[in-house]
Amino acid sequence: MEEPVLERPAPDRQGVALKAFARIADAWSLTLREAAALADMSDSTWKRARKPGFPGDLTRDQMLRLSALVGLYKSLALYFNEPISRDWVKLPNRGPEFDGARPLDAMVAGGLPKILRVRGYVDALRGGV
Repeated sequence: MEEPVLERPAPDRQGVALKAFARIADAWSLTLREAAALADMSDSTWKRARKPGFPGDLTRDQMLRLSALVGLYKSLALYFNEPISRDWVKLPNRGPEFDGARPLDAMVAGGLPKILRVRGYVDALRGGV
């Protein structure tokens, strides 16, 4: 006799990503406009997306952005103590990825490729590179 296989419902990856990013945006004290730009959304879309039950679909680029930002948030929390880990994205930075700009502004301007490079940069710092 065969054992029944219990099917688990697929996790709502989009809902989880949006919830996590909303918490990160709050922790980083991002304005509505800053959070929307970082997620590559209009202000009005971000206003709706940050609430539970968002019916829209995120693009692959948006999901990758949110994933990379969750990783960046975690890396900052592991590398720096508060308040630096919380304020880092809004502080001018002379690191190689920023040229004196705030990491937030560099990531908004550079999109997903820059977000991934910033995450790699912080991961490298944390790893002692």
